[in-house]
Amino acid sequence: MSQSVDPTFEPDAIVVGAGLAGLVATHEAVKAGRKVLVLDQENRANLGGQAFWSLGGLFFVDSPEQRRMGIKDSPELAWQDWQGSAGFDRIGTGDGPERGEDHWGSRWARAYVDFAAGEKRAYLRELGLRSLTFVGWAERGDGSASGHGNSVPRFHLTWGTGPEVVRVFLEPVEAAEAAGQVRFALRHQVDDLVVEDGACVGVRGSVLEPSDLPRGEKSSREVVDSFTFRAPAVIVTSGGIGHNFELMRANWPTDRVGPAPEHMIAGVPAHVDGRMLAISEAAGASLVNRDRMWAYVEGIHNWDPVWPDHAIRILPGPSSMWFDADGKRLTGMSGVPGADSIGSMKQILATGADYSWFVLTQSIIEKEFALSGSEQNPDWTEKDVRMMLKERLGKGATRPVEAFKEHGEDFVVATSFDELVAGMNKIARGGRVLDAAVLRKQIEDRDRQIDNAYCKDAQVMAIHNGRKDRTGKIMRVAKPHKILDPAHGPLIAVRLNILSRKTLGGIETNLDSQVVRPDGSVFPGLYAAGEVAGFGGGGVHGYNALEGTFLGGCIFSGRAAGRAVGRG
Repeated sequence: MSQSVDPTFEPDAIVVGAGLAGLVATHEAVKAGRKVLVLDQENRANLGGQAFWSLGGLFFVDSPEQRRMGIKDSPELAWQDWQGSAGFDRIGTGDGPERGEDHWGSRWARAYVDFAAGEKRAYLRELGLRSLTFVGWAERGDGSASGHGNSVPRFHLTWGTGPEVVRVFLEPVEAAEAAGQVRFALRHQVDDLVVEDGACVGVRGSVLEPSDLPRGEKSSREVVDSFTFRAPAVIVTSGGIGHNFELMRANWPTDRVGPAPEHMIAGVPAHVDGRMLAISEAAGASLVNRDRMWAYVEGIHNWDPVWPDHAIRILPGPSSMWFDADGKRLTGMSGVPGADSIGSMKQILATGADYSWFVLTQSIIEKEFALSGSEQNPDWTEKDVRMMLKERLGKGATRPVEAFKEHGEDFVVATSFDELVAGMNKIARGGRVLDAAVLRKQIEDRDRQIDNAYCKDAQVMAIHNGRKDRTGKIMRVAKPHKILDPAHGPLIAVRLNILSRKTLGGIETNLDSQVVRPDGSVFPGLYAAGEVAGFGGGGVHGYNALEGTFLGGCIFSGRAAGRAVGRG
């Protein structure tokens, strides 16, 4: 062992990655009486990983919060939605060499929906986690009952956001550290898995120079030492590829969604590099569904960045009008903000550009714009009820949204339509020029649909539908109005960029989070959980995510890994 770890500490398991999945796996292994060594290439300030920066959304099915909001949900409806969204089409036959890449992912999906409809809520509440009473409606779908999307609101926001999700697992792990049952080896970067007689028995790698940087900032990769650690079990929980743009472009599903974006911004810190995928594969692990990833199309450059290319996602309500880079309105449900991420991306990339536009009003931004990230939502993160009531129900947009409107390079604010289009053309990329007359006509055509409570415009129908949901009407969907009505001004345009976020494929695992080899056999001693395992099985989400499922996937797969190691 390196000098930074007590050489007398003999772990029963090594966890590679101190993000949420790693903390959950450690917590469960410790509960079973196991000693755990946790490695991470970052410093202690980064414990919890990307989960800390998240909004803390969790996917529950038929929850008390849903029922209180008048939402009727069921495991059967949720499973229908999951299958329609995932589109599992790589099943194969058996569980050996002829199995398909979706063999284990589809099984994980069924198990996860049952978990979300069953013990998930009680499991988290026992740890002290609470959800807000309102329930959000993310990924509303492609417009078909059996296709992609949530039929009902299922996005449960954690009171305390991502830091609270991290806290409820980190605190018992740190208590176990104080009791001598857990050790952290930080600034330890794994370079290889140690395999002997076909089993994983440890890890080796590089010790990086010390870092005292705050959470999220890019740290040095200067090597100062090496290490080798051994244990009967190794759990890989190292996250995805979201800041490795080169690897993302190499695996980009061009045939399915269009060309890889030339300009991309990062929704995750620089240390989310995907290194352990190749390292695990080189050791003999099976990697599946490499072409599946979850990048958002509503990304904006952070005017106050923490990491390089730092991006924030707009969590939109349904009312902003959506145009591609050439000024053509997006069609169908894919043209409704917050409805169908992959469908929207196809239309945007089909132009050959890698950005699009929202056009909206001050009334819409005040009611419908939320921002991803715990740091962008201080009221929820700090559990401040007074601040929440003022920010969410008071006059004006939230302070973080207004700050982006004032300082963000992607925002244009104008008192006249011609001024708005002129501002949009100033920040357009690739020499593209929007035609004000063409843009105006599309807006006027849509505005005429507002005159009645019924219409044929898919977006306006979605607005009316969204206001039937209590959460939507109170705090997420603006009252229908005409974009060009000066009473609702000023006019606002937002340039939307492609934002990297989640890896949907990864290391193939069975339902105990044991890593599977290419021939279908179990890799003795090796486990994987969280994003590096496609949140379970190498692809629990299939082609699409229903949102609120990423943190939950880290918890569910990390729990499975920790419990499996605990059983020995």
